[in-house]
Amino acid sequence: MAEKLFLEVVTPQKSVVSEEVEIVVAPGSEGEFGVLKGHTTFLTSLKLGTLRYKGADGKERYVFINGGFAEVLPNKVTILAESAERRKDIDVERAAKARERAEKRLASKSPDTDLIRAEAALRRSLHRLKIKDIK
Repeated sequence: MAEKLFLEVVTPQKSVVSEEVEIVVAPGSEGEFGVLKGHTTFLTSLKLGTLRYKGADGKERYVFINGGFAEVLPNKVTILAESAERRKDIDVERAAKARERAEKRLASKSPDTDLIRAEAALRRSLHRLKIKDIK
């Protein structure tokens, strides 16, 4: 049995995950990284992506992460995310509507459209929908 480490995922609004886990795989700004108990200490920024971890029960779980920072200690991983949602909490209908709105904004080619914001909204909604489709 693998040794456990503690995973904490927090946003400015709430605590999303707070539990013992076997492994954490996170979307670092320089690439995906994995952490097991006893890992060397480091701090890194995160990009939009999927945080995966194996819980104490051995089941793999997924969390949508929208940027932030990760602090890795030998026995704990702390994720400070701009926003985060467990896979089970993602609202598919809301994500699909957000995708549609972003696609319409981008297709309109209106000079009033903030393209950077619309593209970011599209990436977030697509990633949420992708996580929900994981089997």
